[in-house]
Amino acid sequence: MTFKMNHLHLKTEDPEQTAKFYVENLGATIVSENKGSYRLDLHGLSLNVSRFLQTQKREQKYGMEHIAIDTDELDPLIEKLKTKGIHILEETVVSGGRRVCFFEGPDGVQLEFIEMKPA
Repeated sequence: MTFKMNHLHLKTEDPEQTAKFYVENLGATIVSENKGSYRLDLHGLSLNVSRFLQTQKREQKYGMEHIAIDTDELDPLIEKLKTKGIHILEETVVSGGRRVCFFEGPDGVQLEFIEMKPA
């Protein structure tokens, strides 16, 4: 049996603003838009961004726990977030000595920049 990642789905009250956040702050690109729902490419990770789906029977919730993104430019990214008034949740060091920065995206979704280890 083979598995591979298909997409990560974010539900939000404002899909356009949420998509814009990921494009402007994290370098995502809009792959498609259909009736107010967006498909984004976040550096190889497909993100679906939509409102609650009227046809869905199971419980729906906004957001998700967090998305972690490796970066080789942690300090400039943290400064960019601060300049834009984006809420920084925590800056810390994790196992292996890598620095990380957790910050808040739309609908309370937590995002994490992880400093890449030098090659």
